[in-house]
Amino acid sequence: MTKHFIRELEKTKKMILSLGAMAEGRVHLAIKAIRQKDASIAQKIITSDYELDEMEVDIEEECLKILALYQPVAIDLRFLIAMIKINNDLERIGDEAVNIAQRVGIIAKWDQPQTTFDYSLMAEKTEQMLKMSLDALVNMDTDIAFKVSIFDDEVDSIKDQVYDHVKNAIDSRVDKGGYLINLLLISRHLERIADHATNIAEEVIYMIEGEIIRHGNY
Repeated sequence: MTKHFIRELEKTKKMILSLGAMAEGRVHLAIKAIRQKDASIAQKIITSDYELDEMEVDIEEECLKILALYQPVAIDLRFLIAMIKINNDLERIGDEAVNIAQRVGIIAKWDQPQTTFDYSLMAEKTEQMLKMSLDALVNMDTDIAFKVSIFDDEVDSIKDQVYDHVKNAIDSRVDKGGYLINLLLISRHLERIADHATNIAEEVIYMIEGEIIRHGNY
């Protein structure tokens, strides 16, 4: 293994971590936009989405270049495969933040609706999952990675609560149907961010241990 090859791998990891920090920042802003129903924050997320898209392409090209030039095997090959998958998950997290921003932009137009939902717990757990998955990547720590799935079940449960809440509210407030549907969509976007965070944690485990643990195969 050449020193240049090692530097290339380190460069790729730094790029991924930069993308992770950017995605984490977008999610934090999206949650702030939900909490404050702030359309201006939502618009900032939407207009800056291109930054994540461009970095995602750069990282994929870098990984493919290393694969072509060095033809790595064993743990180095797993590392690059995991980087490509994590790269995609981080870009999708950015997309979900944009989706949330678009929902917030819509509900912000409504005048103090009587029916709402407190996303604080769901948002907190989703944000924590993303942080944990990135911490697992930084520290190459499978213990942290395995813990991420525990929170995923909790986020799924809250999403089901939002569905029940919205369903009951629509029955009594048909005039607020559009607003309520967007509340439901916000919960789904948060749940998808949690899913992508889980994917990242699973790729960290694959990278370190060589085991594929998707679909609940723990």
